[in-house]
Amino acid sequence: MKRLLAVAALSILTLAGCANTAPYSGDVYRGNQAKTSQSVTYGTIVAVRPVQIQADSRAGGLLGSGGGAIIGGLLGSQVGGGSGRQLATVAGALGGTIAGTAAEDRANRISALEMEIRLDDGSDVVVVQGADHAYQAGQRVRLIGSGSNVSVAPY
Repeated sequence: MKRLLAVAALSILTLAGCANTAPYSGDVYRGNQAKTSQSVTYGTIVAVRPVQIQADSRAGGLLGSGGGAIIGGLLGSQVGGGSGRQLATVAGALGGTIAGTAAEDRANRISALEMEIRLDDGSDVVVVQGADHAYQAGQRVRLIGSGSNVSVAPY
């Protein structure tokens, strides 16, 4: 039984980390962006700061919380007897839910960069995207797109 619990816990935590982080990369385009015209502006990076993006879970958080509740409840049911066992099962399920949710949240964080960019027209913008390139202050870059759909690319 304990071996089964360990395998189940590992499987659930592995699946909990299955967030789709590709949209946060400056190198990935969505299908509706292909074969469309996008604006390009140029600028110079003023400051770069490492940040994290909390990606959404594909399962909406159910794998971490649900899996944690099941495993915690199973572990809790191994303790005591009678009403004490029932209380331990409930406590295990609640603790497992909290632990599973926290584990899934940690697994769905990706490293990113917050870049302050001074555009050639003198205005400043801030763009956050996945840290898939090494950017530094003073580097010239292209900003591709507009509004909430902007990617920074080396120039």
